[in-house]
Amino acid sequence: MAAGERNGSWARGAAGSARDRIAGTVAALSVRVDWRERRRTLELYAILAVQAGVAAALAWWVAHNLLHHPSPVFAPTAAVGTIAAAIGRRTRRTVELLLGVLAGLLVGDALIAVIGTGPWQTGTVVTLAILLALSLSRGGQVVTQAGGTAVLIATLAPVQRGLEVPRIVDAVIGGVTAVVVVAVLPVNPVRIIQRAARPLFAALIEHLHDAADGISRSDYPAVTQARDALSGLDPQLKLLKDAVSGAGEAVAISPARWHRRKEFEHYERGTRYLALAIRGGQEMLRRAATAIRDDEPVPSGLAAAVHYFGDALALLQVEAESGRPTDRSEQLILKAVDRAAEAYAEGVGFSGSVVVAQIRTVATDLLRSLGCDEQEASDVIRKRFDARYEITGQPDPT
Repeated sequence: MAAGERNGSWARGAAGSARDRIAGTVAALSVRVDWRERRRTLELYAILAVQAGVAAALAWWVAHNLLHHPSPVFAPTAAVGTIAAAIGRRTRRTVELLLGVLAGLLVGDALIAVIGTGPWQTGTVVTLAILLALSLSRGGQVVTQAGGTAVLIATLAPVQRGLEVPRIVDAVIGGVTAVVVVAVLPVNPVRIIQRAARPLFAALIEHLHDAADGISRSDYPAVTQARDALSGLDPQLKLLKDAVSGAGEAVAISPARWHRRKEFEHYERGTRYLALAIRGGQEMLRRAATAIRDDEPVPSGLAAAVHYFGDALALLQVEAESGRPTDRSEQLILKAVDRAAEAYAEGVGFSGSVVVAQIRTVATDLLRSLGCDEQEASDVIRKRFDARYEITGQPDPT
């Protein structure tokens, strides 16, 4: 074999080994990231497991020891179902649970007395009970309880009389017990939100900085990768919304958490407008990638604006967790608007103008997350943009 062939073969082998090592590293990192996400989810929902266990035990004790139900299966089942069905909406779920039980009982008792029992009778009872439940609500727990109760009445009523009242009583016991347990063993509203927010903020800041670096280099693949990563934040955003929902329930029904209401309202508002800012950021990066792909002018101000957004979010998180808000994060948001105005004055194409518009939109949403109302935030952003645009000496675009 010639020296050149040996060297080429060695180079190909080395390249293959490098690719294998990189692939192995990426796979290991993916497993690590996946484990971290599972751990955060487990931390968030661990309190639900404790609440469900306590509620089930308490519901069984009340139904069995105080009301003397020999086999109080439905009371702990209803308690667990109420807690696990929807974090932050247990009171509503308790009402839905009772409505479902009543729908199943009404249909079951009425039809079984007329058509008797059997396989097709059971199917008919369940179908009509669910239809009745759907007419009373949008579905969910009402439908589940209506169908389950209808099956119970259709299959057990012929051999065991008097199931109707215990079923209703057990449903009430389970639902009320769940709400009481949530009030007595509430989540820490601030801690649960902060735990859910940290990974979301970390990823969001990283993706914005990566996107800004890609825009500054006119690196189309880097910008599209950051855009796709931003679009992949939905699971983390959902986790944060669940945490906010659970925290809202805690400050609403637990006296021990009432003093956290004002702090919770700040986080709730921030989460709502952060979600809007993320969606605006996705469109911002999508149009930035299009501008690069179409060889439109990409002024440095666009990359700088995206960088400022990342810095502002990092500072906003620190201020929120420290409990000492300042105007520094707001100033970074406004600097992003300044850079966008400079880029617009320098000259952009069609997609670039959309990027500028989205920067203004994201800035408005971030200001609203800080407490500004809609009109105030819009006015501040518009005046800041116009003032910076005029400083450049360019004619007014309007």
